This record gives sequence, C-alpha cells and structure tokens, in this order.
Amino acid sequence: MKKLLLLLTIMVLGACSGVKKTQEALNTGNYTTAMNKAIKNLADNKTKKGHQQFIVLLEEAFAKNTAREQQEIAFLQNDGNPANLEAIYNKYLRLKQIQQQIRPLLPLYIIDEGRNAEFKFVNYDNQILNTKDDLSEHLYQNALNLLGSAKYKSDYRAAYDDLKYLQEINPGYRETVAKMDEAYNKGLEFVRVEIANQTQQIIPERLEAELLDFNAFGIDNFWLQYHTRPLQNINYDYAMNLDFMEINISPERINETQVIKERQIKDGWEYLLDRDGNVVKDSLGNKIKVDKMRTVTCKLFQFTQFKSAQIGAKVSFTNLRDGQVINSYPLSSEFIFEHIFANFQGDKRALEDDLLLYLNAREVPFPSNEQMVYDAGEDLKARLKSIVSRHQFN
Repeated sequence: MKKLLLLLTIMVLGACSGVKKTQEALNTGNYTTAMNKAIKNLADNKTKKGHQQFIVLLEEAFAKNTAREQQEIAFLQNDGNPANLEAIYNKYLRLKQIQQQIRPLLPLYIIDEGRNAEFKFVNYDNQILNTKDDLSEHLYQNALNLLGSAKYKSDYRAAYDDLKYLQEINPGYRETVAKMDEAYNKGLEFVRVEIANQTQQIIPERLEAELLDFNAFGIDNFWLQYHTRPLQNINYDYAMNLDFMEINISPERINETQVIKERQIKDGWEYLLDRDGNVVKDSLGNKIKVDKMRTVTCKLFQFTQFKSAQIGAKVSFTNLRDGQVINSYPLSSEFIFEHIFANFQGDKRALEDDLLLYLNAREVPFPSNEQMVYDAGEDLKARLKSIVSRHQFN
C-alpha cells in the first residue's frame, strides 16, 4: 500500500512539474516549447483528467504563437527586402507544421468549460508555394551574382551554400545543379604535399607511401583537397612540407649480465628429531616426517639485444599566394628493438619463473635499418594525421 501511495505521489508531482514548465514557457513567450510540451503529454493520453491543463495551455499558446508569427510575417513582407524571404518561408512552414501536430489530437474537450478547445487553422499552402517561388528566384539570382563577381574563394562558397539550400527546398530549379558544380570547383582550395629528406638515411618507400596516403588519414574537409602528386593545370593555394631533419640509428648491441641465484628446494623427507636425536612422534604414536631442504645455486647468463631508431621531422604549411609560412610543427618518433635470451650453469631450479622464460629464447637477427626507420614512422604517421586533421588554413 505504501509503495502504491509513493508511486501515485511521484506521478502527481511529475504531472504538476510538467504543467508548471509548460506554463513558464507560455508566460515567457516561448510558445513553441509550450506547445511541444503540451502536445507530448496529450499524445500520451489526452483524456487523462490530470492533462486537462495541457489542453488549455495548448489552446492559448497556439493562438498567441499564430498571432505573433503572422504579425512578424506581415512586417517582413512590408519591408520589401528579398533577404527576408527565407525567414518568411520558414515561418509559414512552422505554422503549418504545428497545425499538423495538433490535428490528430482533436477534438480536445475542456471539462470545466464544457467545450472543445478552439484552434483556428489556416491553409498556408498557397503562401508557402508563392514564397518558395520568390525565395528560389532570389537565391538563384544571388548565387549567379556571386559567381559573376567573386573575388575570393569564400564568395564561391557562399554561392554554393545558397544553391545547396535552393536544391533542398526546390529540387531541379533551373540550372541549380550545374551552378553548384561550378561554385564548388571554383571554391575548392588545393594543398600541394611534398616530402623532403635532409638526412643521410634512406626513407623506406613503404613509409613514404603511407605518409602520403591521405585517404587513410580519414580527413573530411569538403572545401580542401590534398595532392601528393601535384597536377600541372592547378594553381595551388597552399603547400604542406614534411621535412625529415634527422634519422639516428644506434649500433647493434648485445649486453651480457651475470646473475647468481640461490634457492632452498625440497629434496625428499626425513624424520623429525628432538635435541637428543630421537624421532619425534605425534599424539597417535606416528613418526613425524618433515621436508628435507637443501640449497641449490645457478649462474644465469642474460643477453639483451638492443637497437633503436629516432626520427626528427617538421611539418609546415605555407600560403603560396604570399609565400608566408602559416604554421610549423615539430615531429619526433622513436622505436626500440629489445630482445632478451639466456643460458645457465648449475641447477636451474634456483631460478624464478620469469627468468626461466629467457632460457627458452634464442638470439634473433637484428631488424634492418630500413625496418627500424619504418617502425619508428608508425608513431610519426599518427602524429601527422592529428596535425593535418586539426589544422585550419583560414
């Protein structure tokens, strides 16, 4: 019973909270929020007695929202500025949309007043179609003007945005698609990518290919293209240079260390003796046995194969229009090859388990210098991807 009362209390408080928030939205002029909250609750159960207030609030919010939107539309229309057409078009769409949300809920009966809630619906289809036509022509002409007078690539991008929006609201309008292609091609910026090796070491071809594989980097920039193989017919806007400044490879070394290990181990058993040399017995008269321990010794010869490679590089971005370096970032990476193996003299039972593993290993060939540089470049690729992904030219 207590659980039921608690559940009912929570439900009542929740409903009251919902009504309060809807009322607050209405009082502050946030009519869209008020209508959405009321519609959501009424869609769940419009006949619920506790939802009566949502009907009243929805009726009031709808009337006030419609009046305000129509006043704003009239003001924008009287202003006569074609730049207002998009705002007018969207306002008509929202007015129609809210009617479509409310219509399935009707009728909504207000018990205390003995009447159905009133919603004065208007058919906005003609206004929407007429405004869309005017807006389409405005967007199209504005884009043509930008394409014809563009001084900067940002102008072509602005034209593309207008045409893209036009294609969304009015697909196939005049030559929208063709003009979009033109605006996109003229608004693109191109980056020439080059790698320079200022070291005495050879950069593995595989590493260079992967560093230049921008498709694998997953870079998503609609208005920017990186070309690792520059084309003759393109005037590049920027250059990205990856300069290898130093590549250091250590000599191949095998270091030897010797360790002597001792450990007590069980070596059979013997009878427990007292001070007088007599065998000790338990309470049942049985002779007590104890483990017989002895110390074993082992000399471990541990060998460590070691070789390292370090790469120092720099990536820089240059504006080819004025020759100025925009940004420069240092890059460094290291790869260490280490392999341990061992042999022994004596009793290997003196060795811990982790040392026994080295006894199963054998000496292995050292990686080539080329492989070491490639492995060091793995981290370099990740760092380069991070820099290119977050770099902004504008």
